[in-house]
Amino acid sequence: MSREKHPLADSDEAMVPEGGEAQGPSPTAEGDQAQEPEVHPAEAQLAEVQEKLLRALADGENLRRQSQRNQEDARRFAIADFALDLLATADTLELALKNVSDAQRTDPALSPLVEGVEATRRMLQAAFSKHGLSRSDPLGEPFDPNLHEAGFRMRGTGDPPDRVTEVVRPGYALNGRVLRPALVGVSSADAGGDGKP
Repeated sequence: MSREKHPLADSDEAMVPEGGEAQGPSPTAEGDQAQEPEVHPAEAQLAEVQEKLLRALADGENLRRQSQRNQEDARRFAIADFALDLLATADTLELALKNVSDAQRTDPALSPLVEGVEATRRMLQAAFSKHGLSRSDPLGEPFDPNLHEAGFRMRGTGDPPDRVTEVVRPGYALNGRVLRPALVGVSSADAGGDGKP
């Protein structure tokens, strides 16, 4: 089959078979411009849909992770209110043991009672530890308002300023989160202080 040059063809030497027409579409400048606006909106729409899909997938993944963190926190800190209520019991047991004199500890009638209170306090502290509740006794540590509650300032202690010089009530944390700050007395370098924090 021989090829002839089509009389309407440009100088590109497009070949046309003998006695036939050109095979396949022959794009022209006008044809390209007519198709191009149809292709670009479709591509733009596809890109927009893909972007929305990726954002929706990312949002879904973020929501899943946040939900998982919330569930873990709820599980870890579910006993917070119950533990906070038990802290008053722990404080009462410690106060009772602090107020027992040496004579009472050796008294044959009272020593079993004192030993029972001590055993109860130890068991309660062990249960606290088992469930992630830790006690803080910050005597001598620098004052930290995130962990301690200053009840009063003390002058003339010989300690550097802003040190915990007395612990009135120990603090507790549940799985690393402060449940109750320690109530403390803090050293003061100010000789003109009024004893208030």
